[in-house]
Amino acid sequence: MQPSAVPELAHTHARPIHWVATATALAGVVALSSVLGPDAATAAPPTGPHTRSAPARIAPPDPAAVEFPLECGPVEAVVKRKASGDLDGDGRPETVAVVHCDAPMGTPPDGVYVVTQGAGSTRPRVVATLADPEDRTNVDDFAVRDGEVTATLLGYSSEAVPSCCPDVRESVKWRWEDGAFVRSAPSGARSV
Repeated sequence: MQPSAVPELAHTHARPIHWVATATALAGVVALSSVLGPDAATAAPPTGPHTRSAPARIAPPDPAAVEFPLECGPVEAVVKRKASGDLDGDGRPETVAVVHCDAPMGTPPDGVYVVTQGAGSTRPRVVATLADPEDRTNVDDFAVRDGEVTATLLGYSSEAVPSCCPDVRESVKWRWEDGAFVRSAPSGARSV
């Protein structure tokens, strides 16, 4: 018996029209499955000690809502700069604000204040004065990083120095220690 010759079958040779038809059919199936997709999942996550939710991000207090201990007379107090971070390690951010009176002339001295807002409180409040405007200093290079407040204070070597021209530059930092902000300066940081 001789093997019979099998005639060539048309479907064994793919032509471009076959690929177009296959692609169209697949696109139809995908489109239909997205419309008729499965119902929403109804399983609840397991409860118990293994379930944790991420802590809510707490917004830092807004210094614009604070009345600063600054005597400005007929002009307003202005927040010149601000930075936020957790300074006391309680998980809630504090805002440090550099504030001065909005004087129409001259260079008004800056005050540096720490603003906080308690968990149940509706208004922020000033809890510390790091630099008092009565010290006649201006703040430059101000930042809050790693639980520290750093700044460069520009001041005066004597009362005879005009307020336009500070002649003392001091790099300082404040850190929360034992319930208070402690000021320190690197050795040799003061210059005249």
